[in-house]
Order: sequence, then C-alpha cells, then structure tokens
Amino acid sequence: MLAMFRPLELFIGLRYTRAKRRNHFISFISFVSVLGVAVGIWALITVLSVMNGFENELRDRILGMASHSTIRSLDGGLKDWRTAAKAAINHPEVIAAAPFVHFEGMFMRDRQVAPAQIRGILPSEEPKVSDVADKMIDGSLTDLKPGEYGVILGASLARTLGVNKGDKVTLLTPRVSVTPAGLMPRLKRFTVVGLFRVGMYEYDNGMGLIHSKDAATLLRMGDDMTGVRLKLTDMFDAPRITRELTGEVSGAYYITDWTRQHANFFKAIKMEKKVMFVILFLIVGVAAINIVSTLVMLVTDKQSDIAILRTLGITPKSVMLIFMIQGLVIGVFGIMIGVITGVLTALNVESIVSWIETTVGHKFIDPSVYYISDLPSNLVWGDVALISVMAFIISLLATIYPAWRASRTKPAEALRYE
Repeated sequence: MLAMFRPLELFIGLRYTRAKRRNHFISFISFVSVLGVAVGIWALITVLSVMNGFENELRDRILGMASHSTIRSLDGGLKDWRTAAKAAINHPEVIAAAPFVHFEGMFMRDRQVAPAQIRGILPSEEPKVSDVADKMIDGSLTDLKPGEYGVILGASLARTLGVNKGDKVTLLTPRVSVTPAGLMPRLKRFTVVGLFRVGMYEYDNGMGLIHSKDAATLLRMGDDMTGVRLKLTDMFDAPRITRELTGEVSGAYYITDWTRQHANFFKAIKMEKKVMFVILFLIVGVAAINIVSTLVMLVTDKQSDIAILRTLGITPKSVMLIFMIQGLVIGVFGIMIGVITGVLTALNVESIVSWIETTVGHKFIDPSVYYISDLPSNLVWGDVALISVMAFIISLLATIYPAWRASRTKPAEALRYE
C-alpha cells in the first residue's frame, strides 16, 4: 500500500510520526489506538485458535469412539451383518468394518447406580474402527471373552461406581423376563476386566464395553447385531462415500455418517466461531475510531504546517497522503504487535492456562461440564492473514476522512493569525 505514496509524502508522513508533538494528549490517543488494534487482533487470533483446537479435538475424540459411517437395519437387528460388512469393505475407500450391539443400561454396585451406553464389540475387530484400544489404562480389549461376561468401563464411570479391575458390577438391561411374579428387569453380573480413558466426559463417564456375543445373549438377539461400523480413508469425505455405499450395499439397510449424527453440534461450533469473530473484531473497529479522532486532532494541531506546505507547492492530494501514512503507521504497528502476541499466545495457550490454574489453585475447564478437560489450540495461518488484512483495511478506511479534511485546509485562513 505504501508503494502508492511518493517519497515526499512518505518522508513527511513518517517524520510527523517520529516528531515530538507539543500536544501530549494526541500522543496518548495514538498510543491507545495502537493498543486497541493490538488487543483486538491478539484476542481474535487467540480465541479463533482455541476454537479451532476445540473443534479438532472434539472431532478426533468423538470419532475415536464413534464411527465414520454406520450400517443399520431398517427393521431393528441386523441379521445378515456379515454380508453388509463384506459389501462395504469392497468399496476402495472403506478401510475396515466391525459389527456392534448397542443398548442403554444401568450399572449397579452396592448403593451406587450409574446409567451408561453399552456397546457390544468383537475385540479383534474393534481396534480397526476406533481408538479405544489405545486409550486403555488398565487391561485390554482381548480380556473380553464370550460367555465370561466381562466389562470394560470408562475411568470416570468406574470411579462413580467405586470399582476397579477385578470387581463385580450388576448390569440392568432394558429387556424384561416373564416370571410367575410378573415382569422382572433382566439383571446380569459382570466382572470389570479393564478401564479406558479417552479424555471426553461423555464416554469416560457413560460407556461400558462388553463382548458382542454377551450383549446379544442378554438382549436375546441370537446372531444378530445392531449394525456395522465403518472406517473410511477420508472422514471429511464421508457424505460422498456414504451415498456411494447406499447404492452398492443392497438390502434393507440405511447408512449414516458422522456428519449427520453430529451435524448440529459442529454447525453450532462454526456459527459460534463466526459470531465470536464479529464480536471481537469490534475491538479493532473501536481502535479505528480512535485513529480517526487522533488524526482529526492532529490535523487541527498542524493547521499552520499544512498551510506552509501548501504555499510551498504541495497539492491537496499530497497533504491527504501524508496524513493517511500517519494513520496507517498506527494501524500497522498495532497489527504487528497484535499478530506477534496473538501467535505466541495461541502456540502456548495450554501452558499459559496450566500455569494460571496452578497459580490460582482453580481448574477453569471442569470435565463434568465441558466435553474435554484441556484447552487445545490450533493456529491456522489463514485466519491470521485474514485478520491482519481486514485490520489493515479498517485502519486505511479510518484515515480517509481526517486526511481529506487536512487536504481542504486553505493556507490564507490557516495563517491569518500566525
């Protein structure tokens, strides 16, 4: 942008910014303007980086336990799940398939009761479609053996029930048994054979894994499964791959992908990012207003200087460019400081928050309230560039009116009382 200015205007404009002003209040307003631009950009870069980090972390953790795509039956249990899984695997962009049984239940231990999502899995197949095997903190998936009724609990759920590996828990299923005394809920005693922690409260505090054959026995499903979970080569291309699978996997099935199952959640995050961008960019807007007021006061203070320059042959356009340079210097300094502090904060936000939590003795992100317990950050340089360009444009627009007003100064009137 400075290339459009000729050397004379650039020299005078930069000299004005370096010169010691008689009016210290103008200098203070200039400092506030620089600070306002810097704070706005710093806040924008930091907040957007944290929100990007949250989105990526949540997506990874959700898909670490959920599936990229799922095949289910239209009429309940999936009887010929092997055929469906084989047909899906034939697609070149499907990496793996694993059957599962899913139902809601309730674990009981002494007087402790906790609801949970129960997932019946095949231990040999589950690691192909989820990350739970890598999140085990005690035991392993292979400890789930059919007929032994073992269960792997989320770490927080186990703590709620007060159990560890080797302890017994009772599972209350949604099915009932007909007895002479009437309908009775179906109960089964399980042995805790492992614990996992994925770092997401929804799963750590509300999920139990059992062998799929044990789950099918409890629900009297025989050899049926609830569905088949699929892992794809590119999870972001899941909608297209799912549409193709719908045409290739024949039968009474319906296939969904993670973008449908969690669509509202991720749309809400994107909308929140846009709203936060607009709100925080208002800080830069306020700083731009300060630039306007600074230049207006500076033009008033420099009336005699402007008049002398005009009598020496400086054109109104040159006068306008001189004061635009001053405004842009304020904006550029603010942008540079904001970008540097914003990038440094975004790259070290986890360490900064951890230090603050240790210092004040309070954890800001309660895992029982938020989906995750850490504060992730993902700096996207495209966001930094967009913020910087928009701040520069705002700073440039803020200089137009005061510079135009300076160019309208009439030498005779300005020098009348000098």
